[in-house]
Amino acid sequence: MERRVTKRIKTITEFHRSRGLPPPEHPLISVIDYSNVKRPADIGEVNWMLDFYQISLKIGMNGKLKYGQQEYDFDEGTLFFISPNQVFRIEADSGLKEKQSGWMLLIHPDFLWNTSLAKTIKQYDFFDYSVNEALFLSKKEELTINGIIENIEQEYHAVIDKFSQNIIISHIETLLNYSERFYERQFITRKITNHTILNRLETLLADYFNDNDLVSKGLPTVQFTAKELGISPNYLSRLLTTLTGQSTQQLIHDKLIEKAKEKLSTTELSVSEIAYELGFEHPQSFTKLFKNKTRLSPLEFRTSFQ
Repeated sequence: MERRVTKRIKTITEFHRSRGLPPPEHPLISVIDYSNVKRPADIGEVNWMLDFYQISLKIGMNGKLKYGQQEYDFDEGTLFFISPNQVFRIEADSGLKEKQSGWMLLIHPDFLWNTSLAKTIKQYDFFDYSVNEALFLSKKEELTINGIIENIEQEYHAVIDKFSQNIIISHIETLLNYSERFYERQFITRKITNHTILNRLETLLADYFNDNDLVSKGLPTVQFTAKELGISPNYLSRLLTTLTGQSTQQLIHDKLIEKAKEKLSTTELSVSEIAYELGFEHPQSFTKLFKNKTRLSPLEFRTSFQ
């Protein structure tokens, strides 16, 4: 199988040129009207990598975005977030729909220098490579986001002065904060998808703790669990906190304690043997966790069944 070439676009000016657009008014930030974008001839034949952030709302584009471990349709009201140095692919269908519209906000990391956003932008989960799904906006939410984009565009079209960067940064922070709010809403409203993840997690942990090879595998980590589910650790923890009120680590510990109770009540294994079978290197760590969760030591719990 022929390996797909990755094309890297280093500057926003280069991006404009590759999409048949005039040079950007500002080299480090640009709002692009998607109806003016021309597809490169090889758009579906290569992978793409940008040296800058891209936030986009694209409507009427035939095709799919393959990003990280997921595949997304270009549905109306779908917001996409791509970080620098992340590989993505666009599988475009032949021909364009008549009403191709939407926008792209491009932000070069250099634009964020000496601002608080330079650090905090990395804390937004939706920029994560393994985020589970795109952000689906309601009509009202879409109007809010579009209004912020218009404010950004108006500001950098105006005469640049010493206040311009701070004002634009403030608008971008508002955009990201609203996006975070809408993602939180999505955890609740998209219950079928999210409960499917929860069911898969339950099955994953049950299978893991039923494995007789925990001595060599050790305890499941948050990172391992998220990777097995194909989502980011932060996204998984936020999802679980919304659905169950527990973090991923807390849920792992609860499943572990359930298995420990089963072994304590149905086998003659010693506490040390159970600890080792559950993947603990030191029995004391197992005893401490068990007591924290149940307020009983493993031996006290076992005695209560006798």
